[in-house]
Amino acid sequence: MNNPATGTFAVSSGRKGGRNNSGRCTTMDRWLAQKILHALGDPPLRIVLWGGGAVSEVGSSPDITMIIHDRGTLWRFLVNPLLHFGDDYSAGRIEIEGGLVRYMEVVYRSMAATPRFRQNSDSAAYRRNQPNLNTLLGARKNIHHHYDIGNDFYRLWLDTEMQYTCAYFSTPDASLDDAQIAKMELICRKLGLRSGQTVVEAGCGWGALARHMAGKYGVTVKAYNISREQITHARQRAGAEGVAGRVEYIEDDYRTITGRCDVFVSVGMLEHVGPDHYQELGGVIDRTLTEQGVGLIQTIGQNRATPMSPWFLKRMFPGSYPPTLREMMAIFETRDFTVLDVENLRLHYAKTCEQWLDRYEQNLDQVRKMFDETFIRAWRLYLSGCIANFNIGSLQLFQVLFARSGNNLLPWTRDRYLNPPLEP
Repeated sequence: MNNPATGTFAVSSGRKGGRNNSGRCTTMDRWLAQKILHALGDPPLRIVLWGGGAVSEVGSSPDITMIIHDRGTLWRFLVNPLLHFGDDYSAGRIEIEGGLVRYMEVVYRSMAATPRFRQNSDSAAYRRNQPNLNTLLGARKNIHHHYDIGNDFYRLWLDTEMQYTCAYFSTPDASLDDAQIAKMELICRKLGLRSGQTVVEAGCGWGALARHMAGKYGVTVKAYNISREQITHARQRAGAEGVAGRVEYIEDDYRTITGRCDVFVSVGMLEHVGPDHYQELGGVIDRTLTEQGVGLIQTIGQNRATPMSPWFLKRMFPGSYPPTLREMMAIFETRDFTVLDVENLRLHYAKTCEQWLDRYEQNLDQVRKMFDETFIRAWRLYLSGCIANFNIGSLQLFQVLFARSGNNLLPWTRDRYLNPPLEP
């Protein structure tokens, strides 16, 4: 079956299983494979072609192998590796031996040092490869593409609270459930939540943070989200947990937020906003946050402004873009805001994704009842790529705490949220 998350793969499938030997492997085929390795920066990688032809860097004995099953796949890789590797791996026309995460780390590091792929910071990076730039209508389509494929699917591999953002591992052996609770606690402590405050959350996912804030800290929360599947789950959980009177889940875009609040928080939404809309988001925060209010934005980020891969945008997250800290400042600089604290939790996100992938693999029998093998492989590639990108530092995870510039009712030190140690 085709599926809403990965779309329809516009490449020929060959014979059953997506493999077509394309006749005998020729000297030209091996030469082209060698050119691929060179274009990727000569990573410690072996390419094996249909019929057994193999190439690798002269004098090396790599333990990671990419198997290409037919000539068409080889040519597609040459034309546009950033798109067609993902499609052909998903379709089973490319196999990886030696570990998919290790393969991606090796290739990403090599590409980052290669002129063909190395990119300088680009102020227009957000617009590269983007078919839809998060207008009110476009944002709904983009979110529906990834988040509304079924709560039952996400329930298989997320934590009990259904959090699809970076966890906080206060100890190396913490469970995913405990780490996600610790993440919510860290955010609440940074914000200094007090009973009776009003909170606006922009992009609430399945609603766990809003319920945690209301249930543990006695605040009132308005949480906005444009994913119908997530909002439905969030409302059901709020009712079951007895906090529906203090949490209102609103199925609407962040740009429609009205009213006033003491606290503004957004976790994992900024990646779907785009720099073209950062000043618009800043305006929303400015008109809602009280004079003594504080806010926190957690987002995937990067050190240099570079576009996401065309495969990632087409198959997984259309409209997405992880900002640099410089780009994020557009939210604050034209308004009366001061950045109070910036923390980077990059390795926490790598560990979070590792646990997601482990749980995903453990539940493949259930996933197969919902989706086809192309979907299964695409999501394995997506989660593996996330781990690799966070491990090598291509992606970051920023928590940015901010307030009005005239707000002096602030903690003197970080002790408020560092001591005592965070516990679930």
